[in-house]
Amino acid sequence: QVQLIESGGGLVQAGGSLNLSCAASGRTFSVGVWGWFRQPPGKEREFVAATRWNGETTYYADSVKGRFTISRDNSKNTVDLQMSGLKHGETAVYYCAASRVLGAVDDYDYWGQGTQVTVSS
Repeated sequence: QVQLIESGGGLVQAGGSLNLSCAASGRTFSVGVWGWFRQPPGKEREFVAATRWNGETTYYADSVKGRFTISRDNSKNTVDLQMSGLKHGETAVYYCAASRVLGAVDDYDYWGQGTQVTVSS
C-alpha cells in the first residue's frame, strides 16, 4: 500500500501562483509513475502532470504546459506541483496519485484525498 497526503491548496487570484505538495509513505519503491490530476466541479477527473519514479521524465497536459511544473524529491518522498498563471477555469480538487505504469486515470492504483484549489476571477 502507498499512502498519499496532499497539501498546499487554497484561494488564489487569476494569474497567481500556488504550490501543491504530496507526501508519500508506505511501499513507495513499487511506484513507477507519480501524477497529479484535477476534478473541476461537475466534471470528470482529468490528467494534469506526471513524472517517472526518479523525476527525470515529466509529462503535462497541453493546457498546463509552460505554467505548471511537477517534481519528485526521493529523499523527502514528496511530489510537488508548482502552478503559475492560474486561470479561473482551473478551480478544482487536485489529487496526487501513484501508479506502477504510465497510463490513464483508471491505471493509477493509489490516490490522495485531494486538496481544493479555487481561482478567483
